[in-house]
Amino acid sequence: MSGTSSPEAVKKLLENMQGDLRGLSLECRKKFPPVKEAAESGIIKVKTIAARNTDILAALKENSSEVVQPFLMGCGTKEPKITQLCLAAIQRLMSHEVVSEAAAGNIINMLWQLMENSLEELKLLQTVLVLLTTNTVVHDEALSKAIVLCFRLHFTKDNITNNTAAATVRQVVTVVFERVVAEDERYKDTIDQPVAIQGNSNRRSVSTLKPCAKDAYMLFQDLCQLVNADAPYWLVGMTEMTRTFGLELLESVLNDFPQVFLQHQEFSFLLKERVCPLVIKLFSPNIKFRQGSSTSSSPAPVEKPYFPICMRLLRVVSVLIKQFYSLLVTECEIFLSLLVKFLDADKPQWLRAVAVESIHRLCVQPQLLRSFCQSYDMKQHSTKVFRDIVNALGSFIQSLFLVPSTGNTSATPSQTGSNASGNTGSAQTNPGVLGMGGGATVLPAFEYRGTWIPILNVTVQGSAKATYLEMLDKVEPPTIPEGYAMSVAFHCLLDLVRGITTMIEGELGEAETVSQTTTETTSLPAQSSEQQDLQSVSDQSENELVSRAVWEEMVNACWCGLLAALSLLLDASTDEAATENILKAELTMAALCGRLGLVTSRDAFITAICKGSLPPHYALTVLNSTTAALSSKSYSIQGQNVQMISPSSESHQQVVAVGQPLALQPQGTVMLTSKNIQCMRTLLNLAHCHGAVLGTSWQLVLATLQHLVWILGLKPGVGGALKPGRAVEGPSTVLTTAVMTDLPVISNILSRLFESSQYLDDVSLHHLINALCSLSLEAMDMAYGNNKEPSLFAVAKLLETGLVNMHRIEILWRPLTGHLLEVCQHPNSRMREWGAEALTSLIKAGLTFSHDPPLSQNQRLQLLLLNPLKELSNISHPDIRIKQLECVLQILQSQGDSLGPGWPLVLGVMGAIRSDQGESLIRTAFQCLQLVVTDFLPTMPCTCLQIVVEVAGSFGLHNQELNISLTSIGLLWNISDYFFQRGEIIEKELNKEEAVLQKQAEEKGVMLNRPFHPAPPFDCLWLCLYAKLGELCVDPRPAVRKSAGQTLFSTIGAHGTLLQHSTWHTVIWKVLFHLLDRVRESSTTADKEKIESGGGNILIHHSRDTAEKQWAETWVLTLAGVARIFNTRRYLLQPLGDFSQAWDVLLDHIQSAALSKNNEVSLAALKSFQEILQIVSPVRDSEKPDTPPAINVSVPVVVGTTTATSLGRSFMRTDSIGERIGRYNGSEPPVITDEIEDLNLWWAAWNSWYRIGSESTRPPITCDKLTFIPSQPFLTALIQIFPALYQHIKTGFSMDDLQKLGVILHGAVSVPISSDASPFILPSYTEAVLTSLQEAVLTALDVLQKAICVGSESMQIMYPAIFDQLLAFVEFSCKPPQYGQLETKHIANAKYNQAEWVALNYVPFAERSLEVVVDLYQKTACHKAVVTEKVLQNIIKTLRIPLSLKYSCPSESTWKLAVSSLLKVLSIGLPVARQHASSGKFDSMWPELANTFEDFLFTKSTPPDNLSIQEFQKNESIDVEVVQLISTEILPYANFIPKEFVGQIMTMLNKGSIHSQSSSFTEAEIDIRMREEFSKVCFETLLQFSFSNKVTTPQEGYISRMALSVLLKRSQDVLHRYIEDERLSGKCPLPRQQVTEIIFVLKAVSTLIDSLKKTQPENVDANTWAQVIALYPTLVECITCSSSEVCSALKEALVPFKDFMHPPASKGASLWLPAIPALLVMPSVSAPGGSKRWGWWMAKDSVARLKQQLTTPKCFTSERSMVTRRKEKYHPWHK
Repeated sequence: MSGTSSPEAVKKLLENMQGDLRGLSLECRKKFPPVKEAAESGIIKVKTIAARNTDILAALKENSSEVVQPFLMGCGTKEPKITQLCLAAIQRLMSHEVVSEAAAGNIINMLWQLMENSLEELKLLQTVLVLLTTNTVVHDEALSKAIVLCFRLHFTKDNITNNTAAATVRQVVTVVFERVVAEDERYKDTIDQPVAIQGNSNRRSVSTLKPCAKDAYMLFQDLCQLVNADAPYWLVGMTEMTRTFGLELLESVLNDFPQVFLQHQEFSFLLKERVCPLVIKLFSPNIKFRQGSSTSSSPAPVEKPYFPICMRLLRVVSVLIKQFYSLLVTECEIFLSLLVKFLDADKPQWLRAVAVESIHRLCVQPQLLRSFCQSYDMKQHSTKVFRDIVNALGSFIQSLFLVPSTGNTSATPSQTGSNASGNTGSAQTNPGVLGMGGGATVLPAFEYRGTWIPILNVTVQGSAKATYLEMLDKVEPPTIPEGYAMSVAFHCLLDLVRGITTMIEGELGEAETVSQTTTETTSLPAQSSEQQDLQSVSDQSENELVSRAVWEEMVNACWCGLLAALSLLLDASTDEAATENILKAELTMAALCGRLGLVTSRDAFITAICKGSLPPHYALTVLNSTTAALSSKSYSIQGQNVQMISPSSESHQQVVAVGQPLALQPQGTVMLTSKNIQCMRTLLNLAHCHGAVLGTSWQLVLATLQHLVWILGLKPGVGGALKPGRAVEGPSTVLTTAVMTDLPVISNILSRLFESSQYLDDVSLHHLINALCSLSLEAMDMAYGNNKEPSLFAVAKLLETGLVNMHRIEILWRPLTGHLLEVCQHPNSRMREWGAEALTSLIKAGLTFSHDPPLSQNQRLQLLLLNPLKELSNISHPDIRIKQLECVLQILQSQGDSLGPGWPLVLGVMGAIRSDQGESLIRTAFQCLQLVVTDFLPTMPCTCLQIVVEVAGSFGLHNQELNISLTSIGLLWNISDYFFQRGEIIEKELNKEEAVLQKQAEEKGVMLNRPFHPAPPFDCLWLCLYAKLGELCVDPRPAVRKSAGQTLFSTIGAHGTLLQHSTWHTVIWKVLFHLLDRVRESSTTADKEKIESGGGNILIHHSRDTAEKQWAETWVLTLAGVARIFNTRRYLLQPLGDFSQAWDVLLDHIQSAALSKNNEVSLAALKSFQEILQIVSPVRDSEKPDTPPAINVSVPVVVGTTTATSLGRSFMRTDSIGERIGRYNGSEPPVITDEIEDLNLWWAAWNSWYRIGSESTRPPITCDKLTFIPSQPFLTALIQIFPALYQHIKTGFSMDDLQKLGVILHGAVSVPISSDASPFILPSYTEAVLTSLQEAVLTALDVLQKAICVGSESMQIMYPAIFDQLLAFVEFSCKPPQYGQLETKHIANAKYNQAEWVALNYVPFAERSLEVVVDLYQKTACHKAVVTEKVLQNIIKTLRIPLSLKYSCPSESTWKLAVSSLLKVLSIGLPVARQHASSGKFDSMWPELANTFEDFLFTKSTPPDNLSIQEFQKNESIDVEVVQLISTEILPYANFIPKEFVGQIMTMLNKGSIHSQSSSFTEAEIDIRMREEFSKVCFETLLQFSFSNKVTTPQEGYISRMALSVLLKRSQDVLHRYIEDERLSGKCPLPRQQVTEIIFVLKAVSTLIDSLKKTQPENVDANTWAQVIALYPTLVECITCSSSEVCSALKEALVPFKDFMHPPASKGASLWLPAIPALLVMPSVSAPGGSKRWGWWMAKDSVARLKQQLTTPKCFTSERSMVTRRKEKYHPWHK
């Protein structure tokens, strides 16, 4: 003690000692001198010690016996004052620890004497206490004496002394044991060999103990002896002792110094051998006692329990169990069993109360309870102590409710009691108040089936503050207030639960952290310590397993009892705080069971809470089944079966809500009390805080919450949160204001509950999701078949849960969305609306959530998120689909740029819309697609572009809304444009993707499967686009077809260049030809029914009013498009291997279209034909090397193989390429085979053209109204194709081909026109205009003849055929062709509105053909073939027709043209004919020509009446031209011309020279109409021919003279007849024609004389002159005529005779008339004197005589022969 050993303290001690000694010496000075002396010597002693020693205290202690002696002597005086002074001084010495052992012994002896004398008792106790507490010098006998001294003082008469002594005893006992603790502490480092205890042979064998321990041992042993009423061994001198005080001392020692007993076997032995048997023995009266019906005063055979002993025993037991449980396992089992028994209903109330208090003390020690469980419950044949305790508490609580408590006279708390300690005055009210509606109890209480038990505030939570166990001063059992035992038992339960759960959860937490750290350490690389680590891990896991087994056993042992008791209390509780505590206990137990994985117990607690939340007897299947399972278990408590009590139906709770139960059948309303709401909040709390351990119990929790939410009328809002709302049907929910304020809180907690699911582990989350799903399934089942408002709780909460767990959405996405998809298919619209709302919200949230890694790097997750959106497409409900599409639209608007691999799914959703799903749906989907195409093509992976194409195409095919279809086609165009612009990028990306796919396919060993494989991927994209457009091209709607067709061909046209060369093969065969086939098929099978209107009020044009006509348009468009591609892309297509097949197919399509019975299609087909013919053949490269490349294949063989059988003709032709190739033997480069192919193509085209032509122009066999006759534009186009086609085939064009062509041309021209088309095609009949068709026909022939012209000789043999063809056309002018059996009308008679056929006006065409003939003949007259084939004759023969008809021709122009043509032809042809006169090639022509002249000049047709004079004169001039031709081209060459012909000509001229007028002429016109000019020319010609000096053969002259003779003879006759008639007529005028005739004769005479004058004299026969001169007298006779016209003609006739009247010239003079010598040799007419003078002879001789001679007829016969003979004889120059 630093305070007592410091120099100041020592100095003070010395002073005090000296002072005390002085005081003693003073006090004893008179009475007790020895004492005085001792005191004084003591002073000296002290001074001496102080002076001699440095360590004064040690020196004092050494001499303490001497120092103390004076004071001991002072005490011996028994004088109070001196005694007090001495005791104080001794105490001072003791406190400074300067008392030795011997001195201490002396002091104790002195104190004993004082005690025996009953002096200064309190001061004694004080001194003993100081002596024993300040140091350890007192032990063994001295110590025991000191202790006995205290005990003896405890039993004095003085109360104060007793109490002080009791306290001192307690303190001394404590000191003794504290010394042991200190001693052990001192020696703890020195390890003693424990000496083996020899059994229990010697109880006092304490030799092994150290001094202090020995003292304590002896003391404790004697205490046991004393309590047991035996004599002590060590505490010698004890006179009396109470059992209660002994028990208290035992309890305090055991309680305060457990370690002494635990560390020293000797003490442990005492516990086992002495204490436990003692306790059990003392308990005996309590155990045996049964409280019967007898009153407490009645005698009983069994000793009654004595409260003080019993209570103290229980305290000891509590200490034993608490401190020495491990030592006294078996004994504790007995104690605990006793405790449990004390709770029996037949024990006194006070005993039950203290037993409950004792149990409460155990219940707050969870570790102890754990030990019980380990030691008893977990052992096989042991009592299940822990379980029994809990069950006993449960039974105790039940018994309080069921059995009226013996502590009160009645069950009702009518009297006012107060508890013994007097803390609370429990003023209890009458329970009658409870039943009143709305009345609340004043006191917190439990009430159950009429039993009302108040709840007292007995203890603070977690501490077992006992009331009756502390009543150490009570001898009689106290009155236990009502409710006390219940309250303690209630707290026992709560503390038990709290303790167990806290302990187990704490240990669990440690175990988890340890396991985590160990896993972390083991995961680190540790080579050296690896083995060791593993060992430690395995140890830990073993420990954990052991611990876990204990925890589980504890819970299993207690849960049934706890649940039974708590459920009962919960049902009985009327106090909110108590309810809260019960619920909290149930909650913590449920959570604990959950953590330990004890499903049954967990579910039982949760069920209890759930049932508490719902109105009584609420029909909830989940809960009922759980309860049934539980109630089948009964808990055995001490042999009694205790069933779980079912809740009472009476509720004294305030009703806070009335609502409808969630049930299939409508039921009445149900009521919720505040307790229900309180339970609900607990349930929410449980789910919120312990969701991780609920597992399958989520089902219970959520089902309950769903029903509560329904009853409270909460409805889901945005995001799934529940908000107060009105029920849709049935009586509205009634809520009190109390609960109204709670609702937002509950709603909030509900939301927080599901928000907190983000903290659950994955497994727990799955349990939650599964529970929600099955709840939702129930709701769905309930909603089937009725249109009631469904419960949307589960769906709303699934949404909420999904939204808060986005960070790990992968693990719950499939079950979550899988279920929501099922909800979306529900027939109840509200239900599925929410399903869709939840699903789409989740998908949108999932896509916008910032995942780690982000979605862009986690494609799998993105696809997972989008997949349900696609799955929605399988649902047919339109409202769901609308939601789906709205979601897609929102996703596009917010996430479109980052969809990446999700595009196929999104696009798939749009593409899944079908036509039958309503307009609004399609419209929304299309809106999405438009957004994609306009905004997102660049951002999506190129692999998705194909899907975009397909989706756009599918919208085109929707038939709901035409505009959408058309717009989608526009989108396809935009897409193609995009492909074009970003071709390179797309191609690269696709190729990269392709490589990956290819690799994967190879790894799997399968073929890469995609459409249009093996085309390159970029090309496949195009092909898909084309294929889609191709599908749209055969849509049922014409507008769509048209738009698609235009787009398809525009696209191929504009962007086709991007395709690989090989891909064109697919384009042609799979896209274009496939399309053509389908269009053709649809067109040919289309309906011919008339369509009245185009929907709505749209009128349809008549050209489109049947499906057939509409399809025709499509066919037209398609064919044109394909042909254009063939044309523009020929350079790409031709190198493809099967171009010729493709060409054939195309031609076949053109042919079938051209031959279709539809004018529009057929015409378009020809236009397409024209288009493909505009293709320029590849020109042979002029820059080829001079030396030919070495060709391995023999070329002729190649040619042989290319004879295209499909073309219908052999390739080898007269001028075949094969021959030419054969001729190329090195001097020329060989022909490249593709030229051969090229030729094949053109011949195929020719064959097609021929087939089209021959089929279309072939006249129909039968003729009726429906006969199809090709239109003019069609035929025109057909013919117009030929020139282009011919350019390609001219080299091989043969005669056969020409004939085929001719047939077609002829047929085409022969086709009539429909009357309603005629106004548009035909010119008015008067106009001489050709139709386009006729133009085309002539053009074709023109092309042909031009080609022949420049072609080889072998080609020129075709000229005659061309002439034949043209001449056939020429004949049409007079003889229009007949078209089969078809009746045609003249255009003038046709009615436009009737289906009649009108014949064309062929005149212009025939005339033009004639012009062509003339033109051509002019060029080719000399050609061998033309000569050989008698072309001229044919021309003449043809012209003869119009010429012979003349005025009867349909058109006047025809014969005029025919004449002019004839003249032209003859002007060229006659020289050729003369040239070939000897060959006989023209022999047959001359008669034809003669007949032609004859028919024309002397036509049988009469001129029309209205022919004007001018016209007539013009026509006459034409006749004159013909005669002039004869005179210039024929007669001069008579010697080269057959004489029969000449004869015919002469006869004609003769006939023409004397005119016989038409009888139809009027008198006035007769002089004009007599063709005087013509006659004159004929006459002149006759004469000219007669006197021609070019006569080379005798017969010519003969013919001419004969002609003149005939002429002159005829003139003579006419004149004679006229003179005769004139004379006879007298005054009457002669007939007009006779006058005309005479006038003509007169004119002919004048003409003749003029002609003779002009002729060379030697050419005029003398006979002729004679005949001329012989006319003169006749003429003179005519002078008397009266007609002035005749007179003027006569004048003209007579005037030329003046030239005969010259004076006679000199002899031999040659006159202008060379024929004089001929006259002179004629005997009968020789002039007198032989004079050769003409004039003289004339004057001299008589005219009359000459006249007479001339009129003799014989002259014609005899003279003629004579003159001829003479001429031959005398005029050799004639030869």
